[in-house]
Amino acid sequence: MSAFSRNLCSAATRSLRQRSSLTCRAVRPIAIRAASSTPITARTAAAASFSTMTSLKSAAPPVPSNREYDPEIKDVASYVHNTPIESELAFDTARWVFVDTIGCGLEGLQFEQCRNILGPIVEGTTVPNGTKVFGTSYQLDPVNGAFNIGAMIRWLDFNDCWLAAEWGHPSDNLGAILATADWITRTNKAGGNLGNGKIFKVRDVLEAMIRAHEIQGCMALENSFNKVGLDHVVLVKLASTAVVSKMMGLSEAQTRDAVSQAWVDGQSLRTYRHSPNTMSRKSWAAGDACQKAVNIVLKVLKGEQGLPTVLSAPTWGFYDVAFGGKKFQFQRPYGSYVMENVLFKVSYPAEFHSQTAVEAAQRLNKKLKAMDKTAEDIEKVVNRTHEACIRIIDKQFKPMENFADRDHCVQYMVATMFVFNRLEATDYPDDSEAATSALVESLRQRISCVEDPQFTKDYHDPEKRTISNALTVTLKDGTVLEEEVVEAPLGHRLRREEAKPEILAKYKRHLGPHYPAETVDKLVKLAEDGKTLDNMDVDSFVDLLWKKDYKN
Repeated sequence: MSAFSRNLCSAATRSLRQRSSLTCRAVRPIAIRAASSTPITARTAAAASFSTMTSLKSAAPPVPSNREYDPEIKDVASYVHNTPIESELAFDTARWVFVDTIGCGLEGLQFEQCRNILGPIVEGTTVPNGTKVFGTSYQLDPVNGAFNIGAMIRWLDFNDCWLAAEWGHPSDNLGAILATADWITRTNKAGGNLGNGKIFKVRDVLEAMIRAHEIQGCMALENSFNKVGLDHVVLVKLASTAVVSKMMGLSEAQTRDAVSQAWVDGQSLRTYRHSPNTMSRKSWAAGDACQKAVNIVLKVLKGEQGLPTVLSAPTWGFYDVAFGGKKFQFQRPYGSYVMENVLFKVSYPAEFHSQTAVEAAQRLNKKLKAMDKTAEDIEKVVNRTHEACIRIIDKQFKPMENFADRDHCVQYMVATMFVFNRLEATDYPDDSEAATSALVESLRQRISCVEDPQFTKDYHDPEKRTISNALTVTLKDGTVLEEEVVEAPLGHRLRREEAKPEILAKYKRHLGPHYPAETVDKLVKLAEDGKTLDNMDVDSFVDLLWKKDYKN
C-alpha cells in the first residue's frame, strides 16, 4: 500500500471512530440496551477494517483454469493451426473469389448510402502504416478498416454465396482478412513485429480465405441460426476471429480464447432482413462482424482470457441462451470443401435463392418475343421453388419500401426481368425506373411461389446443392407457356468453367468507373496470372487499388 493510501485509510478510520463515539454518547441508555446484541467493540473493529482501496484479492492474477474447452472451439482452433491446405482447386477458386469480391466492393462504392458510412470514425484521421481501404483514400486502424472493407463487399449482395441449413456469404470474411494482412505487412515493413514479423503475400490471404470459408460453411451445413432469429453474420465473426488469430501470431490456445469470445459476444438479430424491419443494416452487418472479430483478437493479443464452456455452460452458455438448448451438428471435418463448392453470383445482383428464377424469366422473355408478346400480356406466373426461397424472399403482397426490400423479393426481381429484360443494382433504389414502374408492381403481385419438396431435398443434398426455380407463365389470352426450369445458377460448381469468363467480365465492369483504362487492363491481366498474383506482397496489390485523390 502506498504512503498516500495508508494515510487516507488511517484518516478514514479515525473519522469513523470519532463519529461512532459521538453517536454513542448521544443515544439514551434504553437504545443502548436495545442494541446490546451488537457490541460497540464489534462495530469499531468493522470500522477499523474500512479502506478506500480495492481488495487486493480481486486484483490478483487469475488462477489458471483446468477446464477443457468445448470441443467445437478446440476443433476450429486446431484446424486453423494444424491442418494444411493442399487443394489447388481450392486455391484456384479462392483466386476467383478474391478478385470478384474486390470488384463487388468497388461497385458498392457507387452508392451514396454505402459511401456515407465509410471512412475514419473521426473525420480526417489517417493511421500511419494502417489498413488502406481499396477504392478510397482512407488509411485506417485494422478494426475500422475491417468494417469499411466488409461493408463495401456486402453492400449490393453480389459476392459469393453458401446455401445450407444456414445461408451466408463466406467472402464477407475478406473484410477482416485483408484489413489485417495489409496493416501487418505495412507495419512490419516499417520496422514493426506484428504477427511474428510476417510479410503477407496474396497467396497467404487466399489461404486465410479458404479457412474462413470452411469454418463458416461447415458450421452452416447442419446448423440453422435463422430459425432462432439470429443472423448468419455470427459465422462471419466466428470464422474471421479464428483466421485473424493465426494471422496476428496467436498460439492455438490463444485462438481458442478468441473464438470463445466471438461466441459470448452479442449476436445480430435477423430482423433487419425481414418485414416489417427490412433496412440497410443488412448491407453493413458483415462489416460489423468483421470489425468485431479483429477487435476481439487484438484484446486476446493483449492478454484477455477465454471462456472454455461458453457454448455448453448450463443456463448461461450459448446453447441454452440462444440455440434452444441444442448442440451444433457437423456433416464433415474441416478441410477445403466449402471453397471448392462455393457459389458465385455472376449474372444478377440479387439474393441467391432468386438467381435461377431470374434466369428462367430471361429465357422466357425470348419465347415471349418470338410470340410477339411482352410482360404486359402476362396474366400470372407460378414459381415452383424450394423452401428457403419461400422463407426468405417470397414477398408477393408486401409493400416495397426500400432498396433492401426489393433485392430480397423474388417477385420484384422476376417482374423487373420480365418488364425490362434486365436486373441491375440500379433497379433497386426508390427513384429507379423499375421501382417506379406500375407494370412491375402489378406483375409482382401476380407472381406466386409454391414449394416443390424435391427441389428442397436437392438443395440440401451435398452432391447436388442445387437452387432450383421453375416458372410457368399464363398469358391473358389463356395461353400457358411451357415451364422453364433452371436448377443450377451460372456460378454453381456444375457450371464453374462456363462462369469464369463472366466472372472476369464482371470484375472488369466493376473496375471501370474507378480507374484509368490502363490500370483496369493491368488488374484484369493480373487476375488471369495466378502465379504473379499469388507472389505479390499484399500491400503492393492494395496500393494498385488505393485512390489518393478519392473524395466522397
